[in-house]
Amino acid sequence: MDALMAALVLGAICQAGDKTPWLAAILADRFRSPALVIAAAGVALAGNYALGVVAASWITPLLTPEARQLLLALALVLAGLSTTLRSRTPDRLSGWRLGAVATSVLGLAIMIVGDRMQFIVLGLAARSELPWLAAVGGTLGALSVVAPAAVIGERRWLALPQPAIRIASALVLVVTGVIAGLNAVRLL
Repeated sequence: MDALMAALVLGAICQAGDKTPWLAAILADRFRSPALVIAAAGVALAGNYALGVVAASWITPLLTPEARQLLLALALVLAGLSTTLRSRTPDRLSGWRLGAVATSVLGLAIMIVGDRMQFIVLGLAARSELPWLAAVGGTLGALSVVAPAAVIGERRWLALPQPAIRIASALVLVVTGVIAGLNAVRLL
């Protein structure tokens, strides 16, 4: 159960400083259907975080419990450091002529592949007895940020203090990662 709650909180923190909600806001404005974009984001997030769980199932038998904790710590620190980077405007996918559903699902899925939360889901799943809960929690946590972005639209999303949000997210992730790493090597 700890994987569910940890992933839920970390999913929200990671998405707060990411481009996925921004793209969701762009697509919701373009297609005038926030509900469709939110559903598409749910599919894209769940699919990508499920890939993190699959990867964890492959590597978990190879790792000691301490190594699993260090993997999570590394994922958290790297996520925090990458959050400090300035976000460029995501591709608006204006040339895509696949329709609202396909453009939203595929565009968001492509953006999410390899994102910081996918690596954190891998780390959480590797140390959990119920690894699939990491994907569920990550999806719900990420949707808790993506959904409001889609509802309020791009203009109001960008009106939020984005640099402060990224810095706060980065601090939480790095501090949590350092503490997890120190616990893994029994220094804390």
